[in-house]
Amino acid sequence: MERALPLVVPLGQAEVFQALQRLHMTIFSQSVSPCGKFLAAGNNYGQIAIFSLSAALSSEAKEESKKPVVTFQAHDGPVYSMVSTDRHLLSAGDGEVKAWLWAEMLKKGCKELWCRQPPYRTSLEVPEINALLLVPKENSLILAGGDCQLHTMDLETGTFTRVLRGHTDYIHCLALRERSPEVLSGGEDGAVRLWDLRTAKEVQTIEVYKHEECSRPHNGRWIGCLATDSDWMVCGGGPALTLWHLRSSTPTTVFPMRAPQKHVTFYQDLILSAGQGRCVNQWQLSGELKAQVPGSSPGLLSLSLNQQPAAPECKVLTAAGNSCRVDVFTNLGYRAFSLSF
Repeated sequence: MERALPLVVPLGQAEVFQALQRLHMTIFSQSVSPCGKFLAAGNNYGQIAIFSLSAALSSEAKEESKKPVVTFQAHDGPVYSMVSTDRHLLSAGDGEVKAWLWAEMLKKGCKELWCRQPPYRTSLEVPEINALLLVPKENSLILAGGDCQLHTMDLETGTFTRVLRGHTDYIHCLALRERSPEVLSGGEDGAVRLWDLRTAKEVQTIEVYKHEECSRPHNGRWIGCLATDSDWMVCGGGPALTLWHLRSSTPTTVFPMRAPQKHVTFYQDLILSAGQGRCVNQWQLSGELKAQVPGSSPGLLSLSLNQQPAAPECKVLTAAGNSCRVDVFTNLGYRAFSLSF
């Protein structure tokens, strides 16, 4: 009887695998640490990388400073969304949200603190959680995604307290009106829905694709991004990126951007958006394109503004998407450098 030859793994195979992983990487989510000196990024392989912004921005920074301080496996599937509290990083994947202690992660002790699953209709249902939103006044977390519902979780007890139903398709994005308190949600059904958190009722619906000035049937009706600032909302996706007056449900500015947008945020007197294409777009509220700043990724899915007062030296904009790189903008005029997953 012939003896089986031992399996020989060619030298460099691991390096080739890692290179292929990096080539096909997508970074879906980002979150800044409460101290403002670190950035977490989550990718399509379920990994979270922690970068030191303070080291990368230092005058003595080297190439090594732009690589993760630590990388760990957080979820089995993609890390679709992340937010940070005063102590924790919360990450969401397929059907679950997990908590990690920032202090422990920075010591390279990456054990999950807890894992929670919303009450889905069947045990076989494992929808992705596309969006997480903190409601500081309630000490609660709102999560939404593939089951077309918004779930509220009490962060002190870890229990799910209510379900908001109204969307008829996947939910992609959430935004908080803190003064109200109200939450906006947008998704594949083409509607932006406004929810009163005191009554857990839907109080307003804007079907964006039904407005002729915003509609782009060739791109679909889906809402992929939204942000709010008091009585104003900006949203986009299949329909054009548009500024709305919420009280009157009126579109006031349609931004001349052909490519569907995947992330949008208010910043001072500007609106920043990103999506298909390499550029971070800077818009005046009047609709004028102030600047387009190119990055290194062919498409962008996430923007993060680090405005933590504890670390003014780390005040940056970071952009990530269809590559293993996170672009860092030290001002809005140009990309200073890229962090590499």
